[in-house]
Amino acid sequence: MEETPNKIGQALFIVNRHAKTAPDPSYLYQLKNATMEKLLKEKKALKVGLHYSNNPKRSRQHSVILVQVGEYYFHMPPSKEDMKQLQHLGQLDSSYRNPKTTLSLTIAKKILMNYLNWNADKLSKPRTHSTTSYPFHSTYPTTLSPFYHKRNK
Repeated sequence: MEETPNKIGQALFIVNRHAKTAPDPSYLYQLKNATMEKLLKEKKALKVGLHYSNNPKRSRQHSVILVQVGEYYFHMPPSKEDMKQLQHLGQLDSSYRNPKTTLSLTIAKKILMNYLNWNADKLSKPRTHSTTSYPFHSTYPTTLSPFYHKRNK
């Protein structure tokens, strides 16, 4: 099923919003960047211009590309060609907000993965910490933690 640029924009909005607060956002940004590149290549997204970033790197101002996908706008790093070719729009307009959407992250990821023809293995999943269960032994005194061990003399 062919998704419209606006539906893909909604899904990108959800993925981008979750990536900003995720403990390990790398796979979400990987999905966003691959989708943005494909949209631009297929001319389903438009590079509007350059903005100054709100998050300077190493205390130095830098620019990001403003990209329009349907009714939604996103930022991505510029190439050297973008820096030469695109008009600079100045500071980011903080009064503008993307339209609200009510997609779940799971559905948003499915939309983008279908658009990219990716299967679930394609994304590099975030590393999870192994959880080792420590059985509680009733021989421990109740005032001590189950992780407390007396040394044998």
